[in-house]
Amino acid sequence: MKQLLKNTDGRRVKFANQFDKSLHYYFNKNDITNRNNGESKLNEDGKDEPLRRADNRVSSNFHQLLVDQEAGYVATVPPTVDVEDEKLNDEIKDVLGDNFNLRLNQMVVDASNAGVAWLHYWIDESGQFRYGIVPPDQVVPIYSSDLDRKLLALRRSYKQLDSETGKYFKVHEYWTDKDVTVFKSEANDYSDLSLYNDRFTLYDVTSGDETGAGAVLNHSMGRIPFIAFPKNKYQRPELLKYKGLIDVYDNVYNGFVNDVDDIQQVILVLTNYGGESLSEFMKALKEDHAIKMDSVGPGDKSGVDKLTIDIPVEARNALLEVTKSDLFVEAQGINPVDFKEIGNASGTAIRALYGHLELKASITESYFRDALTELIRAILTWLKVPDADGCKINQTWTRTAIQNDLEQAQIVAQLAQYTSDEAIAKANPIVDDPQQELQDRQDDIVKHDGYDNPDALDDVGGEDDDEA
Repeated sequence: MKQLLKNTDGRRVKFANQFDKSLHYYFNKNDITNRNNGESKLNEDGKDEPLRRADNRVSSNFHQLLVDQEAGYVATVPPTVDVEDEKLNDEIKDVLGDNFNLRLNQMVVDASNAGVAWLHYWIDESGQFRYGIVPPDQVVPIYSSDLDRKLLALRRSYKQLDSETGKYFKVHEYWTDKDVTVFKSEANDYSDLSLYNDRFTLYDVTSGDETGAGAVLNHSMGRIPFIAFPKNKYQRPELLKYKGLIDVYDNVYNGFVNDVDDIQQVILVLTNYGGESLSEFMKALKEDHAIKMDSVGPGDKSGVDKLTIDIPVEARNALLEVTKSDLFVEAQGINPVDFKEIGNASGTAIRALYGHLELKASITESYFRDALTELIRAILTWLKVPDADGCKINQTWTRTAIQNDLEQAQIVAQLAQYTSDEAIAKANPIVDDPQQELQDRQDDIVKHDGYDNPDALDDVGGEDDDEA
């Protein structure tokens, strides 16, 4: 285990550093604020230079905007899961829980910042299926070297507080498809690595009595109960695509602010001043609005000049606009300013606005689909469904976007008589749950025809009950 921890430390540290940098930008602590420990500050007297005194450092929050934009677009409405069995569908929905969309949203955010999100599932003491999100920097997967890239084992490392000593120690979990073994250490070189023998409480399966504690737990899952939710093929954080553009924008913007502060600093250059001291000069300038100068005749350069800062406003504005435009292109996002220009645009124009974001979201969805299918199969296995690994699982993902509801409603009305009820329910702009809409429509039909009233059934067909 010591050798495995050492062999995987390099990859773990590199991954954790990338994730930490993404989190800094997500929390609006860009590199421009490093001198201020991640805090945006205005400092008009930060430098010891006559004309360049201002050292303002204000961070731009583009990364958080872009990450949350995709997370809201993809995961605000949770995907609908259908295994072609209405009872099983309801049971799966109950296991996923009411806050499944929030957890899925968080995994999109984690995957954007780290390149991959991780989900862990287990069976609790009451026998209920549970799952939770694991911070990506805690997990180091160990895959096979063949083309299948099967998950052979998994390392999870994190800090834990010792309630007796008040000190933190490191916990290292080693997972296989059969069990988990837990170790602990304090030294960075793992020289004090030992089994965490108090980690699990052991019971006698026949009597249910507590038999002691141990560092090994057989989980009986049949597979490693961790699921990766990759962001893309190479599991690269989104920040790597556009960090340089954010830094350029921050530098230009803060340089602009510094110039505005520094322009108030004026240095007067006196040539052949006729006074004896600078204090006398300042007093005369303030009280008499005039100063005394010595002149030696024609061609003399006696006088007062001033040194000031010229601000290239047009050039800076142009550079800021170009940088911002390139940033949203490289990040495959939508500039919120563009929404002001669409007005009452058609559905085609709105879809064009979402084009780049949809491309990125579609890739995210394709990788999340496989991961979600694995989670659903784990739930089906827990539900003791025959052939849980082979049954068909359908997923319907819904985007959250601005749309022209009137235009969409007109399309639905025109196609209603030629399209299935299910397709109409999915396309209806005022429907959030297509399956519930279909059920409500069926209930309305039953009530309208009177079949929910036993007396009404007796009246159908007249007096002859057999004929009715």
